[in-house]
Amino acid sequence: MLYRHNQQSDYAQIDCGLTATVRACNTAFYEIGLEALVGQRTLFFNAPRDWLMSPELLPPCSEQIVIEVLESVEVDQAIIKALQQLREQGYRLALDDFVLTPETRPLLELADIIKVDMLQPLDEASIELYHQHNLQLLAEKVEDTETFERCQALGFTLFQGYFYARPEVHALSARQRGSNHAAHIHLLNALYSKTPDFQRLAYLLVQDPELCVALIRQANSAAHRRTREISSIHQALLMLGMQRLQQLVTTLMLARNGPASLLMLPQLLTRAAMCESLARQFSRAAPDEAFTVGIFSLMHVMLGKKREQLLDSLPLSRDIKQAVRHGEGELGRLLRLVIAHEQGRLEQASSELMEQINRIYLQSHSWATAQLQGV
Repeated sequence: MLYRHNQQSDYAQIDCGLTATVRACNTAFYEIGLEALVGQRTLFFNAPRDWLMSPELLPPCSEQIVIEVLESVEVDQAIIKALQQLREQGYRLALDDFVLTPETRPLLELADIIKVDMLQPLDEASIELYHQHNLQLLAEKVEDTETFERCQALGFTLFQGYFYARPEVHALSARQRGSNHAAHIHLLNALYSKTPDFQRLAYLLVQDPELCVALIRQANSAAHRRTREISSIHQALLMLGMQRLQQLVTTLMLARNGPASLLMLPQLLTRAAMCESLARQFSRAAPDEAFTVGIFSLMHVMLGKKREQLLDSLPLSRDIKQAVRHGEGELGRLLRLVIAHEQGRLEQASSELMEQINRIYLQSHSWATAQLQGV
């Protein structure tokens, strides 16, 4: 499996190996589906170090997956332990662009397959070493019959190259991607449940690797990082806590929902932050509930759903739902105040109140902008 940034490209334009991997994996395993992509055959895919160190990000169906360990992966005790765990879970490992050094030699004991570039000069001593370790040999860049026959004579049993077929681009249309709204609803249900279940939340998150990696990155940002690096979704959930998790996951999810959502996201986050700040300073309403009211006052627009349908599908409190639906109660009063400020309808407010609200708006807008910088 190879990554391409668009359907027309003949080469990989990769700014970040981890991002490329999660996008390719997300499309292949969770959007198109492994069965539709390769049937009962085996799929090879490149895994950068961060991916290898986070086993919960790895795709299911380990018996059909070969994980390629690239030359760029630094080999140390941590990566050796991670690869041992992957083998225990049933994944096969392939070494790509392998260079034998004292540091990389242990990989020969862990690998099942080694890939050899047939466009490079062939080192028969290395081939003999691979046979001694009972590695299955895969010849890549096999372009013609002559190369194929030479590989067979050397004991290669797997072959890859234009001699067989050219890569096919698989992509989803915007409409197909829109069908992921159902998964978003399941995730929102778990996030805003009255009795949060971290195990279910983690299960839902790992089905969206791109969102999962983005969340781990946020957990490791300067604003959240503690004494040690957060390397798994379970660690991120425990460290962030439910309230911050609701904010982050909702933001990251909506940011990836399409260009229209991304344009509306600053307004939504600013509105939610204003509701929260006003609750702290001028109301007895719970600040976290006020933030949630701000979020769900625009959520239906961003997800392209009817407001009633969305609210009925989520386990939000009656006070929150009534505030969003009708602007009722103390939470509704805060929401109406924020919307009136957005629309410039606070002419009758005192200059002192306007000064306070404007200050809260500027702080909220600054916070929203900061949240989106890492998205």
